[in-house]
Amino acid sequence: MITTARVETATPARFMGQLCKHFAHRIPASHDETHGRIEFADALCELEAQEGVLVMRLTAADEAATARMQKVVADHLLRFAFREPPQVVWREG
Repeated sequence: MITTARVETATPARFMGQLCKHFAHRIPASHDETHGRIEFADALCELEAQEGVLVMRLTAADEAATARMQKVVADHLLRFAFREPPQVVWREG
């Protein structure tokens, strides 16, 4: 299953970097200025920092893993963006 969230934020690259650095302490994760990749045990999250938008694409094997990892990624993003919490809405595709 593939789901995507387009999160509007003034600092997409900063949040992408924070997510990747946070997860890199335990699992494979990397990023550059515009792209990031977090390799969970049962899912892959690919990130892209565009102007005003952080695009997060999550690929997982089944609905249970998808739902679990959507929550993990969104919860961590909201922790980093606590001053101005963005809306995270996942959609198929």
